[in-house]
Amino acid sequence: MCGAEVTESDYLRGLVAHVANPAVTVRIVTKSCAPSQLIKYASAQRELSRGDFDEVWCVFDVDEFQDLPSALSLAETAGIEVAVSNPCFELWLILHFGTHTAYAGTYRELLPHLTRHLPRYDKSRLDFRHFADGWEMATLRARKLAPLGKEHEVNPATSMWALVERIAGPPG
Repeated sequence: MCGAEVTESDYLRGLVAHVANPAVTVRIVTKSCAPSQLIKYASAQRELSRGDFDEVWCVFDVDEFQDLPSALSLAETAGIEVAVSNPCFELWLILHFGTHTAYAGTYRELLPHLTRHLPRYDKSRLDFRHFADGWEMATLRARKLAPLGKEHEVNPATSMWALVERIAGPPG
């Protein structure tokens, strides 16, 4: 479940096609809402599809939401995995090109770091080919930013690496 309309789902669809892991089947659903609402929706969908999924993941950003503590608590109680990016998913994209450790409060503060590598970046039309060669390094770089489960407390940080590893396997 992705909490954004396009960016995260386009990335994940591209990654799934790129790595073509025969052991993994991914179903991507987008629902634009607050993280706690996304967790509740994912939990309800899992219940409706009992047995169809080994894991359910929700992908969301920290930047605009005040309900993170309740969302993370709900996720833990419901057994829903989360991939959180602080402040936003674009941090994960930046890590495909290099290390980024400077604080950024918002998407707008991170955007110049990404457009340095992709001048025509458009979050409504993400082309995974721009990131295909960098996902393994992004995984290694992201792991160093914060302990797993603490990404919402550290800026910058993202746990997208954990979801990517579940889809593609560990780097290298």
